[in-house]
Amino acid sequence: MVRFFLIFIALLAVLFRIDMLDSVQAGFVEPWTDLLALLSAGLIQPFDADVHSYGRVLQSTSSGFGVSIEPGCNGVEAAIVLVAAVLAFPASWKAKLIGVIAGIVAIQAVNLVRIISLFYIGQWNFAVFEFAHYYLWQALIMLDALVTWLVWLHWTDKRKARRAAIAHDGA
Repeated sequence: MVRFFLIFIALLAVLFRIDMLDSVQAGFVEPWTDLLALLSAGLIQPFDADVHSYGRVLQSTSSGFGVSIEPGCNGVEAAIVLVAAVLAFPASWKAKLIGVIAGIVAIQAVNLVRIISLFYIGQWNFAVFEFAHYYLWQALIMLDALVTWLVWLHWTDKRKARRAAIAHDGA
């Protein structure tokens, strides 16, 4: 457990430092954030044609209200925490790769729900928007990372047990 914790903390430090590099921000994080706005608009437009995105902004042309997806709101930090936890845990590289990919997909799917919900909450009630944005969704995104990691741990444990049973039966 101590080994996991030390590796986890070291990976967090390295991954967050990499995330802060200007080249990573410009080459990956900012385009990713723009893509989130575009995906959010694409998911909304079949139901609300007054929504569009430009850059990292999701906006309603009818109300004028918009949300700008800023650093910390793009799911990258939650994904970093998950990636560090998966990589720090003793498992096969194949299992780790599956955990990283599935985990990032899970976090970003919930993050799209977050962005879209905040977009509509903000048009309805700005005080509720601020609470949901600063407190509720911050906690839920990190909870998503934790639950995703726990599901992955359960999956790796079941996978290890199946392998042990097969090896035992074959012996």
